[in-house]
Amino acid sequence: MRIQLAKQMLDRQIVDVDGRLVGRVDDIAFAVDAEGFPYVDCLLTGQGALGERIGGRVGRVLVAIANRFTDEPPVAPLRIPLALVAHLDSAVRLRCPAADLPPAPVEVWLRRHLVDRIPGSHRASG
Repeated sequence: MRIQLAKQMLDRQIVDVDGRLVGRVDDIAFAVDAEGFPYVDCLLTGQGALGERIGGRVGRVLVAIANRFTDEPPVAPLRIPLALVAHLDSAVRLRCPAADLPPAPVEVWLRRHLVDRIPGSHRASG
């Protein structure tokens, strides 16, 4: 059976076990097993992954913007191991809550430098 991963997975929403949006599949990382066969290692999400996939001037701009909004550039994409994927339908459904995944570097920067400075932001429901 031939599977076209680009059509099946790229740009689909990633949703956690509770139905919360995690991001979109911006790229796919492959690895090679001991026998030399490639396999899907993890899904990549984030501006850095999308910029690398798009390439060219637009891709470089996306990466530069993401790097501007982080404390430690370059921005590494969020890597979601394929083992955490429960199933694929209109979205990529995970078998874990979003809280179990590492936070996106851009979101961490925005929270620290923007959201946390808003009066009352610590009392907002999450």
